[in-house]
Amino acid sequence: MDLVVRAARAVTAEGEVPATVGVDGGRIVAVEPGGASLSGDRVLDLGDDVVLLPGLVDTHVHVNDPGRAEWEGFETATRAAAAGGVTTIVDMPLNSLPPTVDVAALEVKRAAATGRVHVDVGFWGGAIPGNVGDLRGLHDSGVFGFKCFLLHSGVDEFPPLDPAGLDEALRELSSFDALMIVHAEDAHEIDSAPEPHGGRYVDFLHSRPRQAENLAITHVIEAARRNSARAHILHLSSSDALPLIASARRDGVALTAETCPHYLSFVAEEIRDGATQFKCCPPIREAANRELLWQGLADGVIDTVVSDHSPCTPELKRFDSGDFGLAWGGISSLQLGLPAIWTQARQRGFALTDVVRWMAERPAAQAGMRRKGHLAVGYDADFCVFAPEEAFVVDVAKLKHRNPVSAYDRRPLAGVVRSTWLRGTEITGDEPRGTLLTRGDC
Repeated sequence: MDLVVRAARAVTAEGEVPATVGVDGGRIVAVEPGGASLSGDRVLDLGDDVVLLPGLVDTHVHVNDPGRAEWEGFETATRAAAAGGVTTIVDMPLNSLPPTVDVAALEVKRAAATGRVHVDVGFWGGAIPGNVGDLRGLHDSGVFGFKCFLLHSGVDEFPPLDPAGLDEALRELSSFDALMIVHAEDAHEIDSAPEPHGGRYVDFLHSRPRQAENLAITHVIEAARRNSARAHILHLSSSDALPLIASARRDGVALTAETCPHYLSFVAEEIRDGATQFKCCPPIREAANRELLWQGLADGVIDTVVSDHSPCTPELKRFDSGDFGLAWGGISSLQLGLPAIWTQARQRGFALTDVVRWMAERPAAQAGMRRKGHLAVGYDADFCVFAPEEAFVVDVAKLKHRNPVSAYDRRPLAGVVRSTWLRGTEITGDEPRGTLLTRGDC
């Protein structure tokens, strides 16, 4: 074998157990009990202070390259991913120029990423008004599914779908069993809410009410039901919607949902006025809401935890005025998802096996990646070596993403990623070794 990893602690199908993992040709070829006699060209012995995890899969990342690479680029984003134990990302179709709404734009995106990625990268396509005829071509070209908005996306080149447009797109996607992932906030509810301008976080929170999420999710459920389509709710922040999602699933609607580390870590009551690094849409809500989201994870209503890494330049966060209405909405967190979630999860009695399920196994399954997210024979040898008892304080200047902005700055977190491995090779950040993924090939 090329590599043998001996781990006193590893998260496998058996739980957190001692394991010996054999790698050949970039794939896992053996997973044996700890102490098993396997030989390889290289042997890595891990101490009992670290746990061998499968590489994480983050299916919600805005790289913004090409076109807005000053916000984030493939080299910096994938270095940040690797530093956080993430070995696979799926890039969102907007904020880059052009947006990934047809095959020609997908080729531009692939060209921008070629030879520059340190982890494996896949792509979502976009569903916007007027491009229903492009969806099948994007699907056949290997995108993992399609993203749409139900309100203004924040960039004019990626407009939202109205109810008729959502139905039309879902009918088309259902014909070839493709997944629609939805930014679910209702435009009319938000238009009727108070204006967000000013430095008070509470005013921004009132401008993006829970009812906007709840109503939009209801619309998605009914549209998916009518069209026998698969749908996924992005970045769920309103715990009120959990019963709606659970009920829809009981009725047979093919629906999944994700939430993000910031909704599980921060609470509205602790966000100071003018702290626009915390602005995201939908917003970070109250402490009681956060606990209900954690319960949604425990109950299995929320399937996955992914970053929604949505970076921008410091100027766009408007730290000069602290105006939440003017600032770009997005949390930069690609490198920090694992320790952020572990910090909160262990306080609530969850184990690393739960974290792996939320952040590796289920995201890979949702995207249809059959070789990612598990320490199991036949899977890619993607590893995260994680020290769960070690702690650190976030220093935004030391993070690998492009701009030194993050809501986690100066926050103490539990758990340190010691190393990250892609197909049996440690990622050092010196040489890009990632590949561009297409649906079906992985």
